[in-house]
Amino acid sequence: MISSILLAAGQSKRMLGENKLIKEFRGMPLINHSINNILYSDIDELIIVLGFQSEIVKKLIKKNDKIKFIFNKDFEAGMSSSIKVGINGLSNKSEAFFISLADMPMVNKNIYNKLIISKTDKEIIVPTYKGQQGNPILFSISMKKKIMNISGDVGAKNILKLCKSKILNVETNDESITKGFNTPKSFNN
Repeated sequence: MISSILLAAGQSKRMLGENKLIKEFRGMPLINHSINNILYSDIDELIIVLGFQSEIVKKLIKKNDKIKFIFNKDFEAGMSSSIKVGINGLSNKSEAFFISLADMPMVNKNIYNKLIISKTDKEIIVPTYKGQQGNPILFSISMKKKIMNISGDVGAKNILKLCKSKILNVETNDESITKGFNTPKSFNN
């Protein structure tokens, strides 16, 4: 079973008072693009970690049997707290899991599927674009304990620094893996 943990708890601090996940992008709220891309891929389970304005965000998401919502009561503590909450919500059957970012709406199902197919004996599969590492990152379940030790407002990048020998970089030829929507200007493209 392949799972995806979608981090959707952040406070959109660089958005001048707007919540980027509920902001309209190409005809629908930004978060729905990210969710659809994951659901159309070959993942079996989608864990959505909510925090900031959780009720507003949750109302925008269509029900789906693959989706499980988890609330991170410590979302203000930063990204690592949301990752841990998501990991704790993984199915016991999960063999590997993505850490996905809700503010990356252009990462399509093909990226997810390419990373799943690329799964080897390496414990971390990272998409790259022209050599630059991006998101989402696929982790073997064997990495669970190590990831649970991260802290602060950091994501999986810290794990990558510590575990270079466990990484398989997969060239995607797709710039979207490096493009997050963090500022109002991001929505103008």
